[in-house]
Amino acid sequence: MPTESESARARSGQTDEPQPLSRASRTPRSAAVAGIVFSVLFTLALVLVHSATPKDPNDAGVWLTDKSRRDLVLVALGLVPFAGIAFLWFVGVVRDRIGEAEDRFFATVFLGSGLLFVALLFVTAALAAGLVTSAGDNASLFRSSDAWQVGRGATYQLMTIYAMRMAAVFTIATSTILHRVGLAPRWLVVTGYATGAVLLVTLAFTTWVELLFPLWVFVLSMYVLIAGSRSRTAERGAVRESLGAS
Repeated sequence: MPTESESARARSGQTDEPQPLSRASRTPRSAAVAGIVFSVLFTLALVLVHSATPKDPNDAGVWLTDKSRRDLVLVALGLVPFAGIAFLWFVGVVRDRIGEAEDRFFATVFLGSGLLFVALLFVTAALAAGLVTSAGDNASLFRSSDAWQVGRGATYQLMTIYAMRMAAVFTIATSTILHRVGLAPRWLVVTGYATGAVLLVTLAFTTWVELLFPLWVFVLSMYVLIAGSRSRTAERGAVRESLGAS
């Protein structure tokens, strides 16, 4: 026979079994992990590509004759699909976290710019991988062909002018949404605006500026991870106090 205290807990919806953490408290960890994975993979891919290729995008492509450099570029391009998958997961989890509090206008810009960034990133990586693979042992002849001239210019434009501009819009839209719903401190929002502005106007001067985007995602992800851990700790404490009081 149940005791009076057990009957009271049953009527109030309480049980002796530990209550699972809410979905909202688990979401930040997923977003943070996805964001960190994207940041690491995308940064590694950018560093490998920029280390193997010349700084001047108009270079004739002498590096193509070096097999070790071609292989390094192909390794970097092979990381791009996994970085894109992690970024899509990051976008989905962040949007789920915001929920009904999101502004429809900025939510549309946030989602659209994120999807366009990934699409352009995949197209750029596929085109670049095709060019490098086609060079093969005939790199000396291939780099003087029209196909190389067009492909080289297209990949540079797609990455620098289009993909990273979408990354800038995504950063600004995300910062605005986080500010409106109060999910990020002021310093993080201001950092996001500054990163977006720099990506919009300075990519023509140096391609290393591209690293600002994964760096900002990494900082945001670390903040979300730490804040989510504190929230889960507070929730566990509240559950223990509730069970103790009953």
